[in-house]
Amino acid sequence: MSDTGSRKLPFSWIWIAATAALCLIFIFVSVPGVLAQGRDGGDSSSGAQGNRRYTSIIQNVFDFIQRHYVEEVDPQVIFEGAMNGMFNALNDPYSSFLPESEMSDLNDTTQGSFGGVGLYISKPTGERSDGKPHYVEVASPIEDTPGWRAGINPGDLIIEINGESTDKLTMDEVLARLRGTPGVEVYLVIRRGEKLEFPVTLVRAVIEVPTAKYAMIGDIGYLKLLTFTPYTADRARDAIADFRSKNYRSVILDLRNNYGGLLNSAVDVSSLFLDGGVVVSTKSRIPSENHVFNARRQAMIPADIPVIVLINRGSASASEIVAGALKDRGRAYLVGENTYGKGSVQQVYPLNNVGFKITTARYYTPSDVNIDKLGIPPDREVKFPEFTDADVEHLNRLINDNKIPSFVADNPQASAARIDAFARTLEQDYKIDISLLKRLIRNEQNRTQIAPVYDLEYDVQLQEAVNILRGGSFPSLMESSKTLRALQEEAAETLPLAS
Repeated sequence: MSDTGSRKLPFSWIWIAATAALCLIFIFVSVPGVLAQGRDGGDSSSGAQGNRRYTSIIQNVFDFIQRHYVEEVDPQVIFEGAMNGMFNALNDPYSSFLPESEMSDLNDTTQGSFGGVGLYISKPTGERSDGKPHYVEVASPIEDTPGWRAGINPGDLIIEINGESTDKLTMDEVLARLRGTPGVEVYLVIRRGEKLEFPVTLVRAVIEVPTAKYAMIGDIGYLKLLTFTPYTADRARDAIADFRSKNYRSVILDLRNNYGGLLNSAVDVSSLFLDGGVVVSTKSRIPSENHVFNARRQAMIPADIPVIVLINRGSASASEIVAGALKDRGRAYLVGENTYGKGSVQQVYPLNNVGFKITTARYYTPSDVNIDKLGIPPDREVKFPEFTDADVEHLNRLINDNKIPSFVADNPQASAARIDAFARTLEQDYKIDISLLKRLIRNEQNRTQIAPVYDLEYDVQLQEAVNILRGGSFPSLMESSKTLRALQEEAAETLPLAS
């Protein structure tokens, strides 16, 4: 007799099938609440009914994980995971859940001040190739703060905080130890160079987030805005008052690498240049939340003072609001590179120690243009030299040879002639353009000392702005400048028609 169709299953297969059946029974028995919610909610996935349905499901799954997961889980971990998932689902890089450390940093920026010691710091991650500890490095002290008054320099290493080595601390842990209640002492051990170590006691103070630097370039007032906080407009007013006292005849407003900040601060800064009128408008899907923001009357900078705005790919959000307003209103000429292109507005909502930020509207320039993902083009494009593949190869070799940091460490007060001679030696050895080499040397010098407000010798975009203002061509250039609306319409006309 053939055994086809009548072969007996081995005992092991019977055991596996039975086990699988028991597992299925367990699943359907243990999650009735979750499944029932899906059935009871009907097919609707939108409106109030859909909202209640999904909210109930999420709550049930949260409770189920708490009761049945194989190991006990911290509810905060589940909560933060769920929050991250919801905001990631929006596919919006500007809407996100903010854990406690990020919420704290954001509060410092938006409030414009915090309790601390006044040091910009950095900390490498990963293993060092030389096996040395990962101490905290001071990027720069903030002027007129405890760290600055104690003589801490760029390039110094903080190797201990309150007796604890910084090698194993995360950046969040370092910040938590340096920041806090004003008036409290913080004990540091500083290493300078290879051998010098000394203790420093700092008393925390209220630190204002640095937002502006300014100086005169001849009769040109140069104002660099770093970010937009509640104090930015006040610091800009201080700068303009200083320019007035020195008989300024024009202004360069530097918004390069300014990532943005507060919308109201951008409007206040724009009001220093504009005599009333629209600065920006915001449009939401909720009509009652649409707003038009106007400049105040009586601008601090008269209309006959020429203004050039410097922009680049790092100019974003609030800095684009200012650049767009001054361009559309015919008040400034833009020099540099296309801006980042962030044309949306976010609101921050706290949830105890954590929170979230979410996009609530898009903003439009005075000519009614949204620049999201497009950015603002300069009236005159000026770029720094691009690296070729050969340049990158030679530059990698130079960096790995550590020639420039060694030179700066051995020659901290090197003269221009000494720097020029060293750059020419590197040019021969590494086949890199000498202007780039000089800029790299200057950047390394700025890393180990207080950087100057501007660097006219190596900054080609700033050079171009100065040349325009001094060359007398500004009025004719402004006559040919176009609004963002006109530029976008011209670009649309040049697009090929679909067939």
